[in-house]
Amino acid sequence: MTITDGAEEVRWDLSRLYPDPVDKQLDDDLMAAEQMADGVSSRLHGRVAELDAAGLSDAVDELQSIQEKVERAGTYAYLNFATDTGDPARGALLQRVQERSTSIATKLLFFELEWAAVSDERADELLADSALEEWRHFLKAVRRFRPHLLTEPEEKVVTEKSVTGRSAWVRLFSQVTDAINVDVDGESTTLDQALARLHDPDREVRQRAGRAVTGALQPGLPVRTYIYNTVLADHALDDRLRQYSSWIAARNLGNEISDDTVQALVEAVTSRYDIPARWYRLKGRLLGINDLNEHDRYAPLTPDEAEVGWDQARHTVLDAYRSFSPEMADIAAVFFDGYIDAPPQPGKQGGAFAHPAVPSAHPYVMLNYTGRRRDVMTLAHELGHGVHQVLANRLGLFNASTPLTLAETASIFGETVTFGRILSEENDPKARLALLGGRIEDITASIFRQIAMNRFEDAVHNARRQQGELSSDTIAEHWIRTQRDMFGDSLTITDEYRSWWSYIPHFIHTPGYVYAYAFGNLLALAVYARYEKEGASFVPSYLQLLSAGGSESPDELGRLVGVDLSDPNFWSAGLQVVDELVSEAETLAAAQTGSP
Repeated sequence: MTITDGAEEVRWDLSRLYPDPVDKQLDDDLMAAEQMADGVSSRLHGRVAELDAAGLSDAVDELQSIQEKVERAGTYAYLNFATDTGDPARGALLQRVQERSTSIATKLLFFELEWAAVSDERADELLADSALEEWRHFLKAVRRFRPHLLTEPEEKVVTEKSVTGRSAWVRLFSQVTDAINVDVDGESTTLDQALARLHDPDREVRQRAGRAVTGALQPGLPVRTYIYNTVLADHALDDRLRQYSSWIAARNLGNEISDDTVQALVEAVTSRYDIPARWYRLKGRLLGINDLNEHDRYAPLTPDEAEVGWDQARHTVLDAYRSFSPEMADIAAVFFDGYIDAPPQPGKQGGAFAHPAVPSAHPYVMLNYTGRRRDVMTLAHELGHGVHQVLANRLGLFNASTPLTLAETASIFGETVTFGRILSEENDPKARLALLGGRIEDITASIFRQIAMNRFEDAVHNARRQQGELSSDTIAEHWIRTQRDMFGDSLTITDEYRSWWSYIPHFIHTPGYVYAYAFGNLLALAVYARYEKEGASFVPSYLQLLSAGGSESPDELGRLVGVDLSDPNFWSAGLQVVDELVSEAETLAAAQTGSP
């Protein structure tokens, strides 16, 4: 499929990170960081407990300066690699940066270990000092992991081995997955381009594309299965050594959220699987298809979905953002000046992401734009991340990083604002129903499907720990079962779908991540409901939330926008919003077809 939507020339400019000669400047940063790390180690190793509040603040300042240099180099190497994962030179640069970064991190491990070992009484005394106001949450967050830290020699071994351990398997997964070519109707396409055809109005096109994806996933399936088994075993080993109670406990601790809260989220969402089932039953009736299957999930309700050119997508998203906040739109507009890489390319990493880079640089966005309506929402999603990153980066590196539970809020809010703007300008009932259907499917993918994937991860991680290495068939059984649980009898999940778990990067890159999408989406719906109620007066509170980055706990950040994350009714309220969207679609459909 030839890209003719105007996105083909939209490539990011990494020279803003390092102008030529790249290698020398990048190496200079890493060398400077290593020298600074040696200096910190020689002065403070074994003496962190002796520091007063001012001395501790100075130490964190210096550690942040070191990490800024390391992460700038890492950002360049990763983004350079992401657009052509099959290029040996790019892979070699990424590996070299990772190895040197690990060496620097090893020199500084002592600081967090010694700070975590300080008594609670002394730590509380220090953290109460105004000299540590900027670093209070950062230093508190480090101490959360206190019960799970190893000795310094052990932590050094774990850190140094990571380069040839788990991170190597993650990179291998990226390379073998990004190299997949799909033969659709005699044309060789990337995986993302083939998946985009599942949005085609012609069912035969969708079914052929789905079968082609299944076929393309088969040759490398044994390798991807082995990679996943290795990552599962590595995760189990880490949990055992660090004495975590479950496979998800470390992720929850990093997200500053309790196991009970995550379980409440999972139970709330799985208890409302009737919502997506209602939608897909309605969709089958509207499309006149009695046997919807997995390849029909994203079929448009209108047969003439037009290709959305890049300029139109840009205008749509920025106009929607501006209707909420001119400041937000102005920040988003800067991304179009060399900070987005848009077109699908052979060897390019699949999917989309926003990368925060470092505070001294500007974030970047990667897409695989194919001109579909969904791609416009993906652009709105990633620019939501981008705006969040720009605002949070003003706090500096250590305070900018947001817990995953809130990291998806700005992105999904960006989608919601964009959808609201598009829907408000559409008066044709059929077009409104089509738009509403697309939005329901986006939310279904971000809430219900992500929790179904969390249930898949839960099953597979536990099975790997209890049974040993898992076959592709065993993994597929868990995948199919958890997907069927979500759809019920509304949609048939066929055996063609058994291998589709094997290209999803989150399972490999960030085990346990996916529930953050559901958390963020339900939070975004709650936040957007407040905006609809309060209007323009709500905007400053929202921008304050984004600007706070990770400088406070999720509970404290939620309070900035009037949301109580500890309230069990919070999840039910968000799910009720989705229920009402489906009810609205049912009402519109009944008015058009004359039948309920």
